[in-house]
Amino acid sequence: MHLPRPSLKWILAVAMLAIATPQMAQAEALLVVEADSGKVLQADNATIPWYPASVTKIMTAYVTLKAVKDGRLTLDTLLTVSPTAASQSPSKMGFRPGTQLTVDNALKMMMVKSANDMAVVLAEGVGGSIDGFSAIMNDTAKKLGMTQTSYVNPNGLPADGQITSARDLGILARAFLRDLPEYEYFVHIPAIRFGKRVTGNFNKLIGRYPGADGFKTGFICASGYNLVASATRNGRRLIAVVLGATSGRMRAIRAAQLLDRGFANNGLAWLRPSLGTVDNLVPVDASPPNLRDEMCGPHRKRPASDDDAEDTVASAGSSSTNGDGGVSFFASGLQAAMPTKPADMLAQPAAASEPVVVYTGPTKTGAALIAAVEADTEKMQPVKRAKGKHSRVAGKKPDAADDAKADAKGASKSDSKPAAKPVRHANAKPDAAAAKTAADKPAAAKPAGKPAAAKPAAKPKTAADKPKAADKPKADAKPAG
Repeated sequence: MHLPRPSLKWILAVAMLAIATPQMAQAEALLVVEADSGKVLQADNATIPWYPASVTKIMTAYVTLKAVKDGRLTLDTLLTVSPTAASQSPSKMGFRPGTQLTVDNALKMMMVKSANDMAVVLAEGVGGSIDGFSAIMNDTAKKLGMTQTSYVNPNGLPADGQITSARDLGILARAFLRDLPEYEYFVHIPAIRFGKRVTGNFNKLIGRYPGADGFKTGFICASGYNLVASATRNGRRLIAVVLGATSGRMRAIRAAQLLDRGFANNGLAWLRPSLGTVDNLVPVDASPPNLRDEMCGPHRKRPASDDDAEDTVASAGSSSTNGDGGVSFFASGLQAAMPTKPADMLAQPAAASEPVVVYTGPTKTGAALIAAVEADTEKMQPVKRAKGKHSRVAGKKPDAADDAKADAKGASKSDSKPAAKPVRHANAKPDAAAAKTAADKPAAAKPAGKPAAAKPAAKPKTAADKPKAADKPKADAKPAG
């Protein structure tokens, strides 16, 4: 019996059904929206609550820069590192309490290095305290329509009350671009230089993905690897949100895939069912998934961190698989393949760019700036010598620590100092490292490895191997938490 060939309309109907069918291949939330209109191009689990981790710092930057725009402070305003800021878990700059720096430099350090101490410096400078700033963050979220978001700290270190969703992060990213266009630069700085140390942006799309121009990464054990990203092509800007990816590389690949499809499918928009705007996505009333076992369990070969870029290429090389559901089917069938796979593209070195110089103290230019950089470099020298035989390891990944480095290390310990914030359910203990002041860490780090260095008489040869406790935190002596 001869069967009639299916019509184009029938084929399109099947494709549309595949797109409309919700799928949950894994614990992951994905969202793509147009920056200008807020139109949703893809939404998978986008309204499920999630732990934000360091993407929290987008709101910290937004609140701070709104205060600058409103004239309540300036980018040149000097802020002081408090003991509370200095005690935050890595990733951080590691400045001693009393160190001063400008709002401008603190923002750059926070957004590129994901420095948790700088987030607290900004919070205290704008809101007077962590709690005061958190109240401003929550009020801002409410005004923006981020109905699934609550904050208890400015850096995203583990806490039960620190919750958001892909939907709300899409709303926040749009608000940042809309309300603060003159300060957009802060969300796509390729790298910073402090003294001699250069730190590249943890967002691996910057300098690699064509048109990438934002925003921020994040990771704690409970959240998995998060990324809010944006890119612009031919005057059209898209925002992609990835929550719960399995590695730093995978979140970048996921975001690149989402952006690719968003740009390539523009001409086929009439074929897809309308998902409305990001503001109109209906929130899900649920508890955030806790991915601690998957992300930081004993099966991992190495500690997880926000700068994780381990080898996930084999499982992430294809843009038509990896659990993206019906939209992947639609994309693979109707769009031309990209000339370079995201995994291959992200494996390439970032485009050459001059790191942005950051420094302590007031705003400086010219010869004064050069002198400030030299002074900061000198402050770092004792710390580098103090590493001794371990300096090679420290130099290998000096900026790989994230807020969850300490979180992963503290997972097996009991939290006796939660700083009045519930933290156990979300993860480990952001305050485990906070409870140990910066001055305590050196004694614990090298308890008896060099007994001869303990005596002042050995100072000419071994002072660098046994630094004073008060001097150790100067330049992030323990960046890996």
